[in-house]
Amino acid sequence: MRVLIACEFSGIVRDAFKNKGHEAWSCDLLPTEKEGKHIEGNVLEILDDGWDLMIGHPPCTFISYAGTQVWNKPGRVFDRLEALQFFAKLWEAPIGKICLENPRSCASPVVAKYSQEIQPYYFGDEDMKTTWLWLKNLPLLKHNQVATLFEPQTHCEKPKPYSIDNSMKGHKRYFTDGKKSNPYERAKTFQGIANAMADQWG
Repeated sequence: MRVLIACEFSGIVRDAFKNKGHEAWSCDLLPTEKEGKHIEGNVLEILDDGWDLMIGHPPCTFISYAGTQVWNKPGRVFDRLEALQFFAKLWEAPIGKICLENPRSCASPVVAKYSQEIQPYYFGDEDMKTTWLWLKNLPLLKHNQVATLFEPQTHCEKPKPYSIDNSMKGHKRYFTDGKKSNPYERAKTFQGIANAMADQWG
């Protein structure tokens, strides 16, 4: 397959598909961190280039529910609408199979209802980061809490939080990725999830 990994500079998902024998390209405004097939530029300009599968990581800064404390900041609504429009353009791309990945955000249900919620520890990475997948013509990612007669266990132990925020009345926020303060590091796909995508969708 010709696989496009949209909005990826790390090369993690791209290389997972490349290792399965596919022609996989990443595209981002940033240069790639790893040597490989990468297009540095606007992904919207290459959506018509004959891809079989796209896995996209649209920017979440202005649409993630993690930012609701600044939701009504002046001008924020226009940033949010622009981010939603970009998300929608990826979702409506002329590509047969599409997966978009984001944290919990208003893209569901504004653009489309999300299809699946996953965690890194479902796929063997000892971390917790609630992730939503929007899937078009793709099955849900399979994961197994315990081993069965036919399939191995994929889950590792659910990680304990590094810190707990009790500042919001009646609601606790758990943080397990506190060691990753760099937003570029936090944006990278966990290797276990990338491998599952390539194994199951490739």
